Amino acid sequence: MTRIIGILTGGGDVPGLNPAMKAMVTIALDNGIKVYGIRRGWAGLLEYDLNNPESQKNIYQLSYSDIRTIDRSGGTFLHTSRTNPQRVKMNAVPEFLKDSPLGVKVDEDTMDYTAHVLKVLDHFGIQTLITIGGDDTLSFSVRLHKEGFPVIAIPKTMDNDVFGTDYCIGFSTAITRSVEVITNMRTSLGSHERIGVIELFGRNSGETSLLAAYLSGADRAVIPEVHFNIDKLTDMLVEDRRRNPSNYSLTTISEGAIMEGGDVIETGEMDAYGHRKLGGVGMVVAEAIKKRSNINIMYQQVGYMMRSGAPDSLDRMVATSYGNLAAQLLIRNDTGRMVALHGGKYTTVPVNMVLAGKKCVDVPSFYDIEEYRPHIKDFLGVPMFLS
Repeated sequence: MTRIIGILTGGGDVPGLNPAMKAMVTIALDNGIKVYGIRRGWAGLLEYDLNNPESQKNIYQLSYSDIRTIDRSGGTFLHTSRTNPQRVKMNAVPEFLKDSPLGVKVDEDTMDYTAHVLKVLDHFGIQTLITIGGDDTLSFSVRLHKEGFPVIAIPKTMDNDVFGTDYCIGFSTAITRSVEVITNMRTSLGSHERIGVIELFGRNSGETSLLAAYLSGADRAVIPEVHFNIDKLTDMLVEDRRRNPSNYSLTTISEGAIMEGGDVIETGEMDAYGHRKLGGVGMVVAEAIKKRSNINIMYQQVGYMMRSGAPDSLDRMVATSYGNLAAQLLIRNDTGRMVALHGGKYTTVPVNMVLAGKKCVDVPSFYDIEEYRPHIKDFLGVPMFLS
């Protein structure tokens, strides 16, 4: 009997997803395993109508030709979404599911369609699901695991904040892109003698801000783990500028950073995982610094450029290795696991480790809370990625 698996990517795209899938799918096909690609993450399963032939575009069988060249570009060839089948808002419920007995009411505005997802997987004969995502996407993998469905998870997120692993696909490239932006901005900052504020992705973890500042030599780094004082930050940057022969200074700041006495800056409605869109704290900080210092500011929100384009060599290596490791788990029928890196070595952890805690910057070890900058007190035994 031919073994059948499915593979999907969910949440935000990052460089490295395609190499991971190519490695995983190649080994599966080499071992006679039938592979279905599920488009648009969990949406591909949620929105699959068993009675509508049009739904076939959501799930299709993969061949060698489908994956031959995918590792040459960023993003995900299967596409993605932020759908959460166990928490679907009423206005997002597919029409064919509105009167389905497979839905369970969570609250007045939310439905759980896990039963429908399991029915679709059964319809295709999918015996194991390979899921690539961050903690939000993988939280539904944990749900399926608890329901008794075999899953193997691969962690990805440029924030590097999936609990249970030192490294997530996309992190290195995000830092590389950020350092490039900061380095390039120095020419304009110096030419105009300004203070630069560079806003980077990072909801709950400040690793991107911390490492980008560390590697680029930024004067200061603001992270979500430490609420910052705007007057203190301004004074520091003004003094940094005065000491610089080129008469400029710059700071990185995570999108989830919080000013003392303030709140995280969010906009729009909550997504399926309870998150509103972050972004704009850098602009608020830039305007506040200008008002306090009377010095012109250059504000740059790096945003989606951190996750765009092809992966760098490190992300390509880790993604390919994660894909290979996941395939080896599959062949051994060792499911309910997430591939991971611990202390620079590839390993696996129980998939429910994703929900066991929150990963963030080890502030006492890697950050100076008084100076708002990276500070590694002792490099002996420190993890490669300062996580």
